[in-house]
Amino acid sequence: MNEQPTRPGPAAPEPAAPEAPAPAPAPVRFDTKIAVLLREDLETWQRLNVTAFLVSGLGTTVPEVVGEPYADADDVSYLPMFRQPVLVFEGTKETLAAAHGRALSRALPRALFTTDLFATGNDRDNRAAVRAVRTSGLDLAGLAVYGPRNAVDKVMKGARMHP
Repeated sequence: MNEQPTRPGPAAPEPAAPEAPAPAPAPVRFDTKIAVLLREDLETWQRLNVTAFLVSGLGTTVPEVVGEPYADADDVSYLPMFRQPVLVFEGTKETLAAAHGRALSRALPRALFTTDLFATGNDRDNRAAVRAVRTSGLDLAGLAVYGPRNAVDKVMKGARMHP
């Protein structure tokens, strides 16, 4: 038999090197802060209620804190939420009064919840209950503030993160 020399065929392609994972995006660091301060002696249901009421004031008055609407993979739409975390703190009645004074002196956007509001059941009565008391006499149950990170940190001085 006459053997023909075989020609080498094209070289098999080299296996592709595994792709290096894409670098993780840099963490987002906000120049601003949203913080809620609750009085430490509130019942659990009161803490939740006060927090919800307080942050609702910020979202309606400070539009830059609200992000874009959400949608899931089935294209079901959801309401927009805050674009950054809300930090929740707690402190004594005195800590809350001091924070309120600092928020006022820095003219930060703020929302308040007084203990009188636990006895009302609607917005009109809530506003009347706050209007009836001088600033220095407000019996604060909670305070929410928004502003530059360092200013909010100074307002929250003496408070501790909520457990």
